[in-house]
Amino acid sequence: MEKRAINPWQWQDQRSYVQAVEVKQVEGTLYCSGQAAVHVDGQSSTGDMKTQLVQAIQNLEQVISEAGYECCNIVRLNIFTTSSAELFTCFDVFQDWVARHGIKQASTLLEVKSLFETLKIELEATVVK
Repeated sequence: MEKRAINPWQWQDQRSYVQAVEVKQVEGTLYCSGQAAVHVDGQSSTGDMKTQLVQAIQNLEQVISEAGYECCNIVRLNIFTTSSAELFTCFDVFQDWVARHGIKQASTLLEVKSLFETLKIELEATVVK
């Protein structure tokens, strides 16, 4: 598999994403449903944004790993949140995770009116190998 990030500008680097990702010679593609702060027993988290972001990341990592893929090969990551302002207070958690895995993903951030039950953040990924 070959991946190439396309960035006509540099400002997106500080926001932890790329403008586009080209992928060639793909062996497989994994489309992940939105992962949120849902505990193993199926209960939605009632925690704050940071707590929920950490849990959503852990859940996404588990799905990717169990499918035999790697986080470093996430090429698309959409973020749905009920509060962009609240998310940006702990966005360093997300940025650190992206940097730790060397992820170069195309992303869209959307603020939505609500998510399921008490959820505040949901991460939807496409991963290749």
